[in-house]
Amino acid sequence: MWTRTALLLVVSLVLATVLKALFVQVFYIPSESMEPGLIRNDHILVEKPSYWFGGTPQRGDVVVFADPGGWLDPTDVDAPDGALASGLARIGLRPSGGHLVKRVVGVAGDVITCCDEAGRIAVNGTPLDEDGYITPQPECNGPMTQSCQWSAGPVPEGHVFVMGDNRNHSADSTVHLCPDADAGCVPGGEYVDSDLVVGRVVARIWPGHRITLLHRPADFASVPDR
Repeated sequence: MWTRTALLLVVSLVLATVLKALFVQVFYIPSESMEPGLIRNDHILVEKPSYWFGGTPQRGDVVVFADPGGWLDPTDVDAPDGALASGLARIGLRPSGGHLVKRVVGVAGDVITCCDEAGRIAVNGTPLDEDGYITPQPECNGPMTQSCQWSAGPVPEGHVFVMGDNRNHSADSTVHLCPDADAGCVPGGEYVDSDLVVGRVVARIWPGHRITLLHRPADFASVPDR
């Protein structure tokens, strides 16, 4: 019996490790940056196969990605407490920190501008009607720059431009824009390398009363490629 139990445990751990490495992984929301849809400590399921074999993040996807460098606040890099928690995190059975969760607004070649008279962000000249998934904004949908007049792009090949849905509280690509007047700023830091993207968020799986699937907003479908 003990041999059988040990064997089943080993097989389960191997399967869990393979699932994490190749297919799905659990993360948690570390901040308020994706409200109202995802709130702090929500547990999310991330799938990876969509970006296999040349697949890349698409406009509107909510993605998890590793810190490009200096994007995360130290308080958001929480290591699991204890040996058991650390072990479960390594095999994907416990949410792990050290990553960011944002929405892809621009992909390679895109130009993002803020904002039109209605306060809407535009991608390649097409305004986005984001009221269904972002936190309502008093002036425009891109306030983290302290201005409603900015632009970004063209987005370099192999990179994405990302924003949080809570535009007033999201350390995203807009925070890392490089204004011409800022001599100490290095252009390009606002884009996330697609190689850093772990996968696409497909569901909120905890707490139980908030379980739901996530879908790409329809308004991104009308954005033309450049």
